[in-house]
Amino acid sequence: MINHGILNPQILALLARVRHTNALVIADRGFPFWPMIETVDVSVINDLPTVLQLIAAVRANHHFTQAYQAEEFLNNNPPAKRRKFAAALKAVPTTFEPHVEFKKRVPHAIGLIRTGDTTQYANTILISG
Repeated sequence: MINHGILNPQILALLARVRHTNALVIADRGFPFWPMIETVDVSVINDLPTVLQLIAAVRANHHFTQAYQAEEFLNNNPPAKRRKFAAALKAVPTTFEPHVEFKKRVPHAIGLIRTGDTTQYANTILISG
Protein backbone atom coordinates (compact mmCIF):
# COMPACT_ATOMS: atom_id res chain seq x y z
CA MET A 1 0.00 0.00 0.00
CA ILE A 2 1.26 3.47 -0.90
CA ASN A 3 1.41 5.56 2.26
CA HIS A 4 3.09 8.82 1.19
CA GLY A 5 3.11 11.14 -1.78
CA ILE A 6 0.31 10.97 -4.30
CA LEU A 7 -2.24 8.34 -3.30
CA ASN A 8 -4.83 8.76 -6.07
CA PRO A 9 -4.48 5.74 -8.40
CA GLN A 10 -5.75 7.63 -11.46
CA ILE A 11 -3.19 10.39 -11.00
CA LEU A 12 -0.43 7.83 -10.42
CA ALA A 13 -1.37 5.98 -13.61
CA LEU A 14 -1.41 9.23 -15.57
CA LEU A 15 1.94 10.36 -14.18
CA ALA A 16 3.49 6.98 -15.00
CA ARG A 17 2.88 7.76 -18.69
CA VAL A 18 4.48 11.23 -18.60
CA ARG A 19 7.82 10.90 -20.34
CA HIS A 20 10.55 13.23 -21.58
CA THR A 21 9.05 16.34 -23.26
CA ASN A 22 5.44 15.27 -22.53
CA ALA A 23 2.96 17.83 -21.25
CA LEU A 24 0.70 17.59 -18.21
CA VAL A 25 -2.10 20.11 -17.63
CA ILE A 26 -3.18 21.08 -14.13
CA ALA A 27 -6.39 23.03 -14.42
CA ASP A 28 -8.82 25.04 -12.35
CA ARG A 29 -12.46 24.11 -11.84
CA GLY A 30 -13.71 26.10 -14.82
CA PHE A 31 -11.34 24.72 -17.44
CA PRO A 32 -13.19 23.14 -20.37
CA PHE A 33 -13.36 19.39 -20.86
CA TRP A 34 -11.09 18.05 -23.62
CA PRO A 35 -12.50 14.70 -24.81
CA MET A 36 -9.29 13.78 -26.64
CA ILE A 37 -7.10 13.63 -23.53
CA GLU A 38 -7.42 11.75 -20.28
CA THR A 39 -8.84 13.87 -17.48
CA VAL A 40 -8.58 13.06 -13.81
CA ASP A 41 -11.05 15.24 -11.91
CA VAL A 42 -10.09 15.63 -8.25
CA SER A 43 -12.28 18.66 -7.53
CA VAL A 44 -14.17 18.36 -4.24
CA ILE A 45 -15.37 21.87 -3.38
CA ASN A 46 -14.18 25.37 -4.24
CA ASP A 47 -10.40 25.50 -3.80
CA LEU A 48 -10.06 21.87 -2.75
CA PRO A 49 -7.62 20.91 -3.99
CA THR A 50 -5.85 23.85 -5.61
CA VAL A 51 -3.60 24.02 -8.63
CA LEU A 52 -0.74 24.96 -6.29
CA GLN A 53 -1.29 21.81 -4.21
CA LEU A 54 -1.22 19.64 -7.34
CA ILE A 55 1.89 21.37 -8.67
CA ALA A 56 3.66 20.64 -5.36
CA ALA A 57 2.48 17.03 -5.38
CA VAL A 58 3.60 16.23 -8.93
CA ARG A 59 6.89 18.12 -8.62
CA ALA A 60 7.84 15.96 -5.64
CA ASN A 61 8.58 13.03 -7.96
CA HIS A 62 8.81 14.47 -11.46
CA HIS A 63 11.29 16.73 -13.18
CA PHE A 64 9.71 19.51 -15.22
CA THR A 65 11.76 21.81 -17.42
CA GLN A 66 9.13 24.23 -18.69
CA ALA A 67 5.77 25.62 -17.64
CA TYR A 68 3.12 27.57 -19.51
CA GLN A 69 0.40 29.81 -18.14
CA ALA A 70 -1.98 32.33 -19.65
CA GLU A 71 -0.73 35.89 -19.50
CA GLU A 72 -4.20 36.79 -18.25
CA PHE A 73 -3.15 35.14 -14.98
CA LEU A 74 -0.79 38.06 -14.37
CA ASN A 75 -3.47 40.70 -14.92
CA ASN A 76 -6.28 39.00 -12.98
CA ASN A 77 -4.54 37.99 -9.76
CA PRO A 78 -2.94 39.98 -6.94
CA PRO A 79 0.83 40.06 -6.44
CA ALA A 80 0.66 37.69 -3.46
CA LYS A 81 -1.02 35.00 -5.57
CA ARG A 82 1.47 35.51 -8.40
CA ARG A 83 4.34 35.11 -5.92
CA LYS A 84 2.89 31.82 -4.65
CA PHE A 85 2.78 30.43 -8.17
CA ALA A 86 6.31 31.66 -8.88
CA ALA A 87 7.52 29.91 -5.72
CA ALA A 88 5.69 26.70 -6.64
CA LEU A 89 7.36 26.76 -10.07
CA LYS A 90 10.79 27.79 -8.75
CA ALA A 91 13.56 26.73 -11.16
CA VAL A 92 11.01 25.88 -13.86
CA PRO A 93 11.07 28.53 -16.60
CA THR A 94 7.52 29.78 -17.11
CA THR A 95 6.20 31.25 -20.34
CA PHE A 96 3.11 33.43 -20.23
CA GLU A 97 1.09 33.55 -23.43
CA PRO A 98 -2.44 34.61 -24.42
CA HIS A 99 -5.07 32.21 -23.08
CA VAL A 100 -6.17 31.44 -26.64
CA GLU A 101 -2.63 30.26 -27.46
CA PHE A 102 -2.33 28.40 -24.14
CA LYS A 103 -5.43 26.35 -24.93
CA LYS A 104 -3.93 25.29 -28.28
CA ARG A 105 -1.27 23.33 -26.33
CA VAL A 106 -3.82 21.32 -24.33
CA PRO A 107 -4.76 18.67 -26.94
CA HIS A 108 -1.09 17.65 -27.14
CA ALA A 109 -0.86 16.85 -23.42
CA ILE A 110 -0.69 13.33 -22.00
CA GLY A 111 -3.46 14.26 -19.59
CA LEU A 112 -5.21 16.85 -17.51
CA ILE A 113 -5.83 17.01 -13.77
CA ARG A 114 -8.82 19.19 -12.89
CA THR A 115 -8.83 20.76 -9.43
CA GLY A 116 -11.38 22.78 -7.47
CA ASP A 117 -9.24 25.92 -7.75
CA THR A 118 -11.12 29.21 -8.16
CA THR A 119 -8.03 31.27 -9.01
CA GLN A 120 -8.57 32.99 -12.34
CA TYR A 121 -6.39 31.54 -15.10
CA ALA A 122 -4.53 29.25 -12.67
CA ASN A 123 -4.23 26.58 -15.37
CA THR A 124 -0.66 25.41 -15.80
CA ILE A 125 0.97 23.17 -18.38
CA LEU A 126 4.09 21.39 -17.15
CA ILE A 127 6.60 19.94 -19.62
CA SER A 128 8.52 16.91 -18.42
CA GLY A 129 12.31 17.01 -18.56
